[in-house]
Amino acid sequence: MSKILIKNISNLLLCGDHLPGFKRGREMQTDNAMQDAYLAIEDDVIVAYGKMDEWAGITDWRGVTIIDAENRFVFPAFCDSHTHTVFAATREEEFEDRIKGLTYEEIAAKGGGILNSAKKLANTSEQTLFEAAKQRLDDMMLSGTGAVEIKSGYGLSLDAEIKMLKVIQRLKKEHPMTIKSTFLGAHAFPTEYKSNQQGYVNLITKEMLPVIAEEKLADYIDCFCERNYFSVAQMTEILEAGKQYGLIPKVHVNQFSIMGAVQKAVALGALSVDHLEEIDDADIAALQESNCMATLLPGCSFFLSIPFGNAKKLMENNVAVALASDFNPGSAPSGNLLNTFSLACIKMKMTPVEALNALTINGAYAMGLASSHGRIALGAKANVIISKPIGSLARIPYSFGENNLEKVIINGAIVKDEG
Repeated sequence: MSKILIKNISNLLLCGDHLPGFKRGREMQTDNAMQDAYLAIEDDVIVAYGKMDEWAGITDWRGVTIIDAENRFVFPAFCDSHTHTVFAATREEEFEDRIKGLTYEEIAAKGGGILNSAKKLANTSEQTLFEAAKQRLDDMMLSGTGAVEIKSGYGLSLDAEIKMLKVIQRLKKEHPMTIKSTFLGAHAFPTEYKSNQQGYVNLITKEMLPVIAEEKLADYIDCFCERNYFSVAQMTEILEAGKQYGLIPKVHVNQFSIMGAVQKAVALGALSVDHLEEIDDADIAALQESNCMATLLPGCSFFLSIPFGNAKKLMENNVAVALASDFNPGSAPSGNLLNTFSLACIKMKMTPVEALNALTINGAYAMGLASSHGRIALGAKANVIISKPIGSLARIPYSFGENNLEKVIINGAIVKDEG
C-alpha cells in the first residue's frame, strides 16, 4: 500500500464530503476552501483531510511519502470533458489558410477540416494512433489533467470509427488517467454521402451503432449539429438511436449559429451541450430548467477568432458551466487546461474560482464522474494538484504561458514533481 501525506497546505480547495454533484450559477463563486490543512492518500483514493490542528496523526509511518505544502494551494486535478485526442496528423497548413483570411467553414468547403483529418486517419494504423494519443495524454497529465473524454469522429466509416474507438478503449486500459469514450460518427458527412445525407445517418444508426454497442466501445453518443453539418432532425434521429443502445447523448451545438438544437438536446436528456459560442434566451431558459451542463471551449474561440461563450450570462441565469480544451488538430490544437484556465479568466471574465469549479467539479459531472473526480472528499480518486508557492489562486491563470503547478498526483502516484 502506498501512502502520501500532504501537510501544511496553505489552501485546500473544493473540499467537503457533501459538495453537490455540480455547481450552477452563483454556487460557482464558492471555493470550499480550508486553510492550514492536510490531505492523506492511500493507494489511489483520498482517505483523510482536515485542519492541521485537528490532525490525529498516522499510526504507521512506514512507506509514507510526506509533502510539505506550505504557501501552496492544493485542489483536484482538472477534468477535461471534451477532446478529440485521437487523430492522425496536425493541420498547420489550415492554420496558415486562416492567417490568410479563410474561415473555418471555407476551409471545410474545399476539403479541409474534419474531412482532412478523416482521410489521414483512414491510412494510419491503430498502433500509430495509440502511440501518438498516449503521448498527448502524457503531456496533458503533466499540466494537471486527471480525467478526459475522448471522441471519435475522424473515421466517418464503419471500419475507421471502430478503429478510433478501439484505440480509446486501449488507452482506457493502459493510461493512468480516467478516460471516457464518445462515439461521434456524426461529425461531418463523408464526401461520398454529400448528396445522400440520410444514407450516412442510416449507416450510423443501423450499422455503426450495433457494432459499437456489441463491443461496448463507447459511453456516450455525440453529434455536430450546425449549419452545413447535421440538422436538428438528423441529430434527433442519431441521438435517439444511440439511446436505444444505452449511450448517453452529448452534443456539439451553437458553434456558429442558433438552430434550436440546445432545447432539443436538453429534451433528449443530453448530459452536456458543448461549444455555445452563440446562444439566445430560449437556450438559456432550457438549460436553467435542466441538469444539462453548458460546456464552453475558449481554446477553440481563441484559435478560430470566433466569439467566446458568454459564461457570465449563463452563470447569472443560474446555468451550470464547465470548461474543456476541445483538443483537436483543426480548431483547438492544445490540450493544456492551464491555457483554458487563463482564457476563461482573461477573455470570458470568469473569476479564478468560477473557472476552477468549471474545470473540476463541473467537468467531472459532464463525464459522469461526479462522485469520484473533481473534488477533495473521502473515497474520491486521488487526483490532486499542488501549486508552486503562490499568494492566491489567481496567480495560476494570471501568469498565462507559465506552469505554476509543482506536483501532479494521479491515481495516488506522483507523475510530476518540480519540488
